[in-house]
Amino acid sequence: METLPIHYNPKESDKKAYENWDKKGFFNPDRTNARSKKVFSMVLPPPNVTGTLHMGHALNVTMQDALARYHRMKGDATVWIPGTDHASIGLQSTLEKKLRKEGISRFDLGREKFVQKAWEWREQYGSIILNQIRAMGASCDWSRLKFTMDPDYVDAVETAFIHYYEKGWIYRGERVVNWCPRCGTSISDLEVDFATEPSKLWYLKYPVVGSQDYITVATTRPETMLGDTAVAVNPKDGRYKDLVGKNVILPIVGRSIPIVGDDIIDIGFGTGAVKVTPAHDLNDWQIGQRHKLPLISVIDERGKMNQTVPDAYRGLKAVEAREKIVNDLAQLGMVEKIEDYTHDIPKCSRCGAGIQLIPSKQWFLKMGELANLALKAVKAGKIKFHPKRWEETYSAWLTEPRDWCVSRQLWWGQRMPVWFCENFPEQHFAAKTEPQECPICKKCHPRRSEDVFDTWFSSALWPIAVFGWPQNSKDFKRFYPTSVLTTGRDIISIWVARMAFSGLEFTGKAPFSDVLINAMVLTKDGRRMSKSLGTGIDPMMLIEKYGADATRFGLAWQVTESQDIHFNEDTMVSGGKFCNKVWNAARFVLYQLGESKKEYSATAKPEALTKADRQILKGLAKISVSTEKRLNKYEFGHAIRELYDFFWHEYCDTYIEAAKMQINTPKSKQGADRTKVILIYVLANLLKLLHPFMPFITEEIYGSLPVKAKKELIVESWPKVK
Repeated sequence: METLPIHYNPKESDKKAYENWDKKGFFNPDRTNARSKKVFSMVLPPPNVTGTLHMGHALNVTMQDALARYHRMKGDATVWIPGTDHASIGLQSTLEKKLRKEGISRFDLGREKFVQKAWEWREQYGSIILNQIRAMGASCDWSRLKFTMDPDYVDAVETAFIHYYEKGWIYRGERVVNWCPRCGTSISDLEVDFATEPSKLWYLKYPVVGSQDYITVATTRPETMLGDTAVAVNPKDGRYKDLVGKNVILPIVGRSIPIVGDDIIDIGFGTGAVKVTPAHDLNDWQIGQRHKLPLISVIDERGKMNQTVPDAYRGLKAVEAREKIVNDLAQLGMVEKIEDYTHDIPKCSRCGAGIQLIPSKQWFLKMGELANLALKAVKAGKIKFHPKRWEETYSAWLTEPRDWCVSRQLWWGQRMPVWFCENFPEQHFAAKTEPQECPICKKCHPRRSEDVFDTWFSSALWPIAVFGWPQNSKDFKRFYPTSVLTTGRDIISIWVARMAFSGLEFTGKAPFSDVLINAMVLTKDGRRMSKSLGTGIDPMMLIEKYGADATRFGLAWQVTESQDIHFNEDTMVSGGKFCNKVWNAARFVLYQLGESKKEYSATAKPEALTKADRQILKGLAKISVSTEKRLNKYEFGHAIRELYDFFWHEYCDTYIEAAKMQINTPKSKQGADRTKVILIYVLANLLKLLHPFMPFITEEIYGSLPVKAKKELIVESWPKVK
């Protein structure tokens, strides 16, 4: 009989257990014999190749791994696909910061050498977060590891794009986008952070044509007024009823622009009249579309005033132009007043530079039919959200979707398979491979687009591409669609919805049946966790301090019906104490068995001789049913709290204490032996129930038990206790 050391030491046991699981192929469904015909498949939301583990990742991994281990023990063919995202803007921004410290830029290197350095960085640092996920105990199938720049994955992305292109859903057009002057690219809404900063609200006078009157507009960005093409008021605003349809003179520029009525205008903001600059504001862009206003861009891709503005402002940075424009307007008597104002300033989440909204020629994907596909899937119950209320967030975004800008002006990434005719530069075609002859003019050598894909276009294909699509591979036929997706609420629209319509469009099936929205992990006092704000907590520090099982226990314990976790490290302390309790209980049971070489059954229910025997066996049956029910309903917090209470109070405090009396003062040898049988039977099954949450300690203890036909706990059968 194996024995357990006096003290539980996760630093020694965790690595050994994980290496054994991986070596024996227990994470790979091809190497484990599924006992049922059911398939359970998941994909790990691919973390950025530049990333490190944060508390959101740690919670997500805990929940997903609990599901994977539970279904594996149930006998389902279980696969959990890991991988990373190439993180175009993230990695490029990281590299550019490094190059700036060396006194050079990417343009000094050139595209080819820069991309080479990106690959070198990925090889050196790209597996950091995956190793940290391993340290959490994640039972991912590493033999199926995917990277979004793998050749087969890139092929899937290009296949998807060409499919859309040939359907006429891809177009190239000029629209207002988020633009980072430092990164030199358009970026998605998710890559924009907002910093609340003290600013000003400027009240500017615009003279009404044909009268001595003027209309005063309030603006936080006077530098964009050079590109104004209208002034807008709410048609219900009685103050301006007689002005709608008239014109005003744009100060400094001298251009005549109309006063338009639009319901979007907030009567209570400023004066109720706003300047409209369709080229540099998304709301203004929409107003411009409704009223057919011209688009006049005054800020370029470097964040400087361009050649369309008066000479005095050309080449100035936008903030410099602001100061000069306000001074010039003041001298003309066109500034009515200036108020202090707190303003949310958009910043690039990667480099921290101020975002400009500018018109840019980009590639867009029409969203109408795709959005309807994703909406119908939820309405028909093909995709279910847990908690259900997150269906509203998903549906709201899809109800009135904007066409998706799928292009980025970066060097690191999946290059778009679009080619331009040299003789007819505005004409283009899509092809995966370089054509020998231009299909447009039949003469030139076509030029490939410099743009790369938005990484969200790439990751929208994650649940299908990781299984080999567009090839009808063995994995694709076996594991797609996946069973459940676990992710955060912040990317429901930008990722979950896009995966939904991508899967439906290309396979005819929703890529997952259940979407589990994990809680947002906040600080104890409710603030957002952020390394830059000094409020972040490193999960690896917790693992080092308490062990992976205690960390997982502490995270699962805090999962409730609420969508926010106010993180409390005390639960990790409790997790550590619980690990010690489980360890010591196992040592007690093994001690009672003595030197006997007898093996005990973990499946055959023993006969109860005493009231204590009956109560613990009845309790075990009840907790087994409850744990399975909780896991099937994704109620992780309820499950671990109930297991904790049963193990600590019913098994240890009550039954083990009763067992001591029954063994030491037995009415018969049969009674003492029966007590030992029940002790190990209950312990073995409790270890099975705890394994999805605390895999390392349960595996080590189970390995020391004298149980008949014993296998590693990770591939043992889920308890069927009656």
